[in-house]
Amino acid sequence: MSFTTPHNVTSSTPQSPSVWQKAVHGWAMFGGVILLAVVLVNFCSAVLATIWRPIPGDLELTEMGVAIAAFAFLPYCQLTTANVSADIFTARASPKMVAVLRLAADFVALAFALILLWRMSYGMLDQFAYGYTTSILRLPHWFAFVPILASLLLLALSALMTLRKNLADLWTISAND
Repeated sequence: MSFTTPHNVTSSTPQSPSVWQKAVHGWAMFGGVILLAVVLVNFCSAVLATIWRPIPGDLELTEMGVAIAAFAFLPYCQLTTANVSADIFTARASPKMVAVLRLAADFVALAFALILLWRMSYGMLDQFAYGYTTSILRLPHWFAFVPILASLLLLALSALMTLRKNLADLWTISAND
């Protein structure tokens, strides 16, 4: 298992991944397994549709699975700074400006995670209270919310970790100016 070093920072001593990094990596792997399962279900459904009939509820499983997988990747992207960025705008920026922008991105990620965690937890409670289910398989909608909320909690904690690291980087850069 290997981890990328954020911001292309090199170190003379190799660092082993922390328990937190391993947990976030494992959660992303869980998302990958879910996504592979979705692909397998769709493949089997397409093949079966040509010779007999498709898998009932394949679209329901796809909707839930892709949502769970997408949210499972977010903490890993935050922790490894693998989120989308527009390097064209920062290519000529000073190291201090880049550090400020990274810090701002961490605040946005933290706010995004906390707001969605807050609102989606209420959404899950509503889905549970009203007993909403999928049309064909009758899977409760709230089932998909549980791993998504776990992903958002991991994202918030990952954003706090990167925020702390980038704040320290900014102080270091400012002290060297």
